[in-house]
Amino acid sequence: MTDEMTPYCHHFHRAVEAVTRRWSPEIIRAMLAGTTRFSDLSSRIPGLSDRVLSERLKDLEAEGIVVRTVHPDTPVRVEYTLSEKGADLASAVIAIAAWADRWITQEEAEASTR
Repeated sequence: MTDEMTPYCHHFHRAVEAVTRRWSPEIIRAMLAGTTRFSDLSSRIPGLSDRVLSERLKDLEAEGIVVRTVHPDTPVRVEYTLSEKGADLASAVIAIAAWADRWITQEEAEASTR
């Protein structure tokens, strides 16, 4: 812990709550590749129900992390992209992925998805 870091920080607590709701990190990680549609996210994240995906996208949009764009074509097309605020999470997601690759075994990863 650095000299500047206190044991508790309201900003840190709020940030962690905003991005670590169940499935939110996986959604953010999947969206790092760029603009995507609901069905693409649903197919990229095994085990994530459409209901929960819809809820999390709404939560992330309310947090200003995701931008929802409706194209009034026929049929209507909805796309999701990370906002500047959301894209700024890339380094944190990459750091967590690197940590997981180093410290989480395949058996642990498989056991957590059961």
